[in-house]
Amino acid sequence: MQKATMWNGKPRNSSGAGFCRPLEFVVATVLVIITYSCTRFALEVPKQACRCDLSSRDVLSKESSGCGEDHREVNFFWGGFRWPERGYGSRLNLQIYIYDVDEIDGLRELLSGRDHSIASSACVRGQWGTQVKIHKLLMKSRYRTLDKSRANFFFVPVYVKCVRIFGGLNEKEVNEHFLKILRQMPYFHRSGGRDHIFVFPSGAGAHLVKGWPNFLNRSIFLTPEGDRTDKKAFSSFNTWKDIIIPGNVDIINHPSNSATSPLPLSKRKYVANYLGRAQGKKGRLQLIELAKQFPAELDAPELAFQGSAKLGRIEYYNRLRNAKFCLAPRGESSWTLRFYEAFFVECVPVILSDEIELPYQNVLDYSGFSIKWPSSRTNEELLRYLRSIPEFEIERMLVLGRNIRCLFTYAPDSEGCTAMTGILWELQRKVRAFHQYHHTFWLHNASIVNRDLAKFHEWSPPFPVPYSNELKMTLNN
Repeated sequence: MQKATMWNGKPRNSSGAGFCRPLEFVVATVLVIITYSCTRFALEVPKQACRCDLSSRDVLSKESSGCGEDHREVNFFWGGFRWPERGYGSRLNLQIYIYDVDEIDGLRELLSGRDHSIASSACVRGQWGTQVKIHKLLMKSRYRTLDKSRANFFFVPVYVKCVRIFGGLNEKEVNEHFLKILRQMPYFHRSGGRDHIFVFPSGAGAHLVKGWPNFLNRSIFLTPEGDRTDKKAFSSFNTWKDIIIPGNVDIINHPSNSATSPLPLSKRKYVANYLGRAQGKKGRLQLIELAKQFPAELDAPELAFQGSAKLGRIEYYNRLRNAKFCLAPRGESSWTLRFYEAFFVECVPVILSDEIELPYQNVLDYSGFSIKWPSSRTNEELLRYLRSIPEFEIERMLVLGRNIRCLFTYAPDSEGCTAMTGILWELQRKVRAFHQYHHTFWLHNASIVNRDLAKFHEWSPPFPVPYSNELKMTLNN
């Protein structure tokens, strides 16, 4: 008969049957607790993932709210923000080639004028500064490639709006230089320009280039200007290929900047304000007249380009932050810089521009942190409505706006939440594996030839821009 072993004064079978030793009991108990906790965690996490808090429930559209979907998280300055995977991918994976200004004859003139006298520092400020900022930031981006054969996109740096404003080139010269540079871009001809990116930062959009409908109509435009047909026969913005970008705000939101640090709602003098020139625009004139009727509630003085009726930059932002709502009527075109400025002084933007297009609409639900009011009802009814909104609702909208405003800041994409990161995500949705073009053909061995049956690698500059002689005569005239 097998002998029982003695432990702690009590018999125990050598087979392991019987009571556990205290140490074994403790270990077993811990294992049971860990197993229970892990199982509960595994069951609860999916539920928690679908419980949207204040910073994501109202800001993200319902379609991309994150419940039941995989997301890549982009860190915000305050809290977290989830970019939807569907259509975008689980991570950024782009390669962008940036043309060098000396690589193509005629490109430098489109950045600095005919005599190269316009410095980029003169073009980086103001509402059109995105044309310079995007170029400079892409030059330092981790997604830049020096290998054209590996590029998903080709970025063409042009500062056309700035060059036109400072008299560096006239309309005819701009058009001629565009034709000149395109003749030297074999990769542009390969796809008809479908993988080439241009920044047009003003209300005029691509109309700054007279011949854009004929030789740029397939390229991707980065522009704050959406569909605009009010002064043109047709819009230069195409929602399927182009990308709406935020306007350029020349302020840094920092606690030490007293001009932009927000005031408590209780200390703000006005219900709303509009601090801009009328320029003969109906909506702006209506606000100025409304302010004369309600001077204690609406700050909307008659401003001018110069003299005592002009606001300096510091005074402008000090007054802008002194209202609960910042009104953003349309100007020469639909988009308005005041919409973006409102987020940095922390007043709720009120859009009075019916046809405006806003950036990242696949991701952001703007109804959570802004108001859009019909421009045809810019009257006392608007003020009554704004008065009726309780302060806790205003605070809620300000919190949401604070969470997403980093997407309106032009900073390196390495910082996570920036306008550049958002633009790159939008570009990623437009990556194509193949660029079909009616002047390009392919053979049984997948070799690509142009319309003259010349192999692509045998092309040599200058390359003809593909348009008819009749069109060429029209452009030259």
